[in-house]
Amino acid sequence: MQSVARGGTRWKRFAVVMVPSVAATAAIGVAVAQGALAASFSVSGQNFKVSAGQLEGRGFVQYGALETQHGGKKIPVAVSAFKSAEIRDLCQSVVIPVPLFGDVSLKLSAGTNGKKVEAKNLYIDLDQLDADATFRNINIGVAAADSTKGPGINKGDAALPNGFAQEADEVSLSDVKQTAWATSAGTFKLSGLSLKVSKGKHECF
Repeated sequence: MQSVARGGTRWKRFAVVMVPSVAATAAIGVAVAQGALAASFSVSGQNFKVSAGQLEGRGFVQYGALETQHGGKKIPVAVSAFKSAEIRDLCQSVVIPVPLFGDVSLKLSAGTNGKKVEAKNLYIDLDQLDADATFRNINIGVAAADSTKGPGINKGDAALPNGFAQEADEVSLSDVKQTAWATSAGTFKLSGLSLKVSKGKHECF
């Protein structure tokens, strides 16, 4: 789910999202759903919404970092990382304004109707998080590079020097609503995957 090519216009940005996402659904969607492929999602210069009814994570670390956007712009984020996670009622959405056409929404959902999403080495670069949270064996104030509970600092992340970090053996989050700049995982098993592209604003929350 990560866009590598960078478009100079919003239409190109929309195409960057559309082509990989539709291809993933049509050509390799089954492989992603079975956890056979790495997966990531980002949109150059734009955040997106992610929600979940429940997230159960193991091997957790959270640290401050700078997300580098196209053109060198840096955005401060909190990176939430899990060695493994199970997610129910997952939703990701992004709205792209297309000139002379209007807003176009891409919305992905999985882990519904009693099914669950399974992820390994999951990283979420976020700038806002609302949830009910329970941590088990939490350690606050550890340096991100010294964390032994989480999966380590994500490649490409510029962790803040002497910045905040916390870790825990397990974390339980419910009623999760967050805005993020990127998500990635070593593997994603997206049970009940559904991807919709539609005109107008259709967001997770």
